[in-house]
This record gives sequence, structure tokens and C-alpha cells, in this order.
Amino acid sequence: MFNREITSELKVWKIKANRKPLILRGARQVGKTTLIKQFSENFNQFIYLNLELEEDRRIFQNAASFNELIEAIYFIKNASISEKNTLIFIDEIQNSPAAVKYLRYFYENKPELYIIAAGSLLESLINKEISFPVGRVEYLALRPFSFTEFLEAGNFNAELEAIKTIPVPAFAHERLMSLFKKYTIIGGMPEIIKLLMETNDITEIKKTVNNLLIAYKEDVEKYARNENQSRIIRFIIDNAFRFASERITFNHFGASNYKSREVSEAFRILEKTMLLSLVYPTISTKLPLSRNLKMSPKLQLLDTGMVNLISGIEKEILLEKDLTDTYRGKIAEHIVGQELLAKEYSPEASLIFWVREKKQSDAEIDFIKNYNGKIIPIEVKSGSSGKMRSLKIFMNSAKGDLAVRFYSGKFEITEESLSDGKKFKLLNMPLYLTSVLNDYLYHYCK
Repeated sequence: MFNREITSELKVWKIKANRKPLILRGARQVGKTTLIKQFSENFNQFIYLNLELEEDRRIFQNAASFNELIEAIYFIKNASISEKNTLIFIDEIQNSPAAVKYLRYFYENKPELYIIAAGSLLESLINKEISFPVGRVEYLALRPFSFTEFLEAGNFNAELEAIKTIPVPAFAHERLMSLFKKYTIIGGMPEIIKLLMETNDITEIKKTVNNLLIAYKEDVEKYARNENQSRIIRFIIDNAFRFASERITFNHFGASNYKSREVSEAFRILEKTMLLSLVYPTISTKLPLSRNLKMSPKLQLLDTGMVNLISGIEKEILLEKDLTDTYRGKIAEHIVGQELLAKEYSPEASLIFWVREKKQSDAEIDFIKNYNGKIIPIEVKSGSSGKMRSLKIFMNSAKGDLAVRFYSGKFEITEESLSDGKKFKLLNMPLYLTSVLNDYLYHYCK
């Protein structure tokens, strides 16, 4: 049982005055069911409905009315209908359109009940078989473990205290970088972290990752429109991990014969399952940051550990002294992207990067973050800060005076100068601080 930071969001939901049924989104095996079972300890009564089971699905399918449904749930689950502090968890809800239909009635007729639903493939089935009660439900998204969650799971209490200290103590740097490298290698999937803590057996870990990949491909039939789309989705799952943090084109993706339209549609479906996300660029240095959907996106996969272990590059990471040099720098960029997303609990949250595409003068910033109305450019680089040409091009046209660089060195703040004499503050942050970036921005972004 590992503690997840999203639990604080669940506690906020619990005490909201106008609370709606909550749908917890997330890819297969990110720990949704475990999370809610742990959260259920905050209630006097917990009713668990697993709609992969026929007997639980029948409760919804056979109910003639909402009142009859409520009575059936309490009766079949041997629960007390008079207990008001009750959490009802409807797991794998995508297996029952009837259950989804009834969510609106929980909100309208039984607002005192606490209702949470979850389903790995839920969003892929919208507009296909299930009509959602728009405006009568709310959402949270669960993603793989952040580094701070990884430290807590491993009982690295001193290291966790150090990472939450601003600025991080210099004496903790080597130990934190070593642990972050291990986290980068194995990633943030709960079952993998559990195996690491219990056995530290990389062979067993790789077997588990391969089994996860097989499970994702077996799910294809549930959300593909036809056999051709099934083949394309399987192809993408088999090949996407090679393109982590790279810009991709849909037409003939992965040296295939598949056309742009069918590949892009398959990618959109996989985005809904949260197995991957397409990260689009902006060309703007001002708010609002609009994504240019006509430009090539970067590919962000669910988990960096899966990228490493499926691609077979975990040994390269282990032997490489500087993470930002590993796999052409893509692994460091990918784990930073994963960490940035891990702290976002909205299913709509997405990453964005910046480009300037001019002849003989291209520039690109790895990530752009809107922090309290300020645009913060984020680079993932090795070497000295003075060599960051793209960052300086961006800062020349941006109004802000703060930028972030994630690298393998120690934390320091430097003042950088631009060609016109303008100066900006650069937070040089060790990679292991990505998951506490917001805390640092709160402290230093005035």
C-alpha cells in the first residue's frame, strides 16, 4: 500500500458543498483501484462494485428505477442504508452503459452519497457506446508515481525531507541523483516500484513490463472500430516507445505503410486511454499559449521506465554519468515531462513546447509552463548555461525574467545576460527537483 499525493485532492472533493460523482481516469495499472480502497478508510462504510463481474453488472442492468437500484446495491452488498457516511466505488464502469447513465441520478437524487467511478478504457468509449452525464460528474486523473512518491514508497525519509527543503541542501545531491537515476530506469508504475522494493530483480521487472504491454494490446479490441484500426493501434503500441520525446509525423509512422489520417485517429484513441499523449508546440511567447495542431507533435509515453525497459536502454542509463546525455538526451526530457504531468490532476492537462522555425535560425524550448499568468520556459540540458541559444532567443521576445534549466548539476541561481543587455534569472535545478518545481516557482517567481 503506497501513499499517493492525489489523496489530498480526494479529501477536498469529499468536503465540497456541491460535490458531484467523481470519475477517476488513468491508464491500466496506475493504481486507481488501490487508491480508492485506501481512501475508503475515511468513510464509515465502503461499497465496492466491480463491473467486470457479471453479478455486479446485473445490479445496474436489472434495476427498473433509480430507487430500486439503490435498494439493490445495499441489499446485495449487505450494507446499511441508514449509514450516511458511505462511499460507493464503481470500478471498471465502462463495462456497463447502464451504470454510466445512473451517475446523473446519484448527483440529482442522492447528493449525500459519495460516488467514485473508474475505468481504464472509459474515455475511449465515449461517443461509441456510452452517453455521459455532462455537467453532473467531475474528474480527476491518476498518473504514474512522481519521484517524491517514489521516495516515500521506499521509506527514503531523509531524502524526502531534503527534497522538500528550499533550497535543497548541497550535501544531499549525490544521494538524490543516484535515487533519481534508479527512478528514471524503472519508472513510476506501482507494480514495478513494488517489485523494485521487494526483489530489486531487473529480470522480473522486465517480465512485468512486457506483460503490461501485452495487456495494453489485448485491450485494443475494446476500443478499435474495426480490424484495420486494431492493427494500427497494435503497431503504434509496439513502436511508439522508440520515439519517446521525439517529434513524429503520422504519415508512414514508424516506417509503416499507414496513412496520416488513420494513424492520427489511432493516436487519438490511445490518448484517451492515457497510454500516451501528443505534445504540440506553440510559436507564441505570450499568453494565451495556443497549440499549433498543424505542426509535428512530440510523443510522451505513459511511463519512462516502460520506455527504457521496452527499448532495452536501461543499461545505458545505468552506465551513463549524466542523464541528460543518455539516449541523445531524450530520456531526461521524457522523465521531466512525466514529472510535470504527475503533478497535474486534471485529465485535460497536457504539456506544451515552444519552437521558432526560421531558415538557419531554428530554436526550440523543451517545455513551456504557465505559472500564475507568467510564462516559464523550461530546458533540459547538460553543460554550462551560457550555451543555451534557444532559451536566450525565447527570453529575448518574452516579457518574463525567469527561466528554468533541469540538469544533473547542483542547484544554483544565475543571472544571464542577453545581447540587448536585458537580464533574466535562471533556476539551475537538479533533475530530481522536477516534482517540486511549483514549490520553487512559488518561492522564487515574484
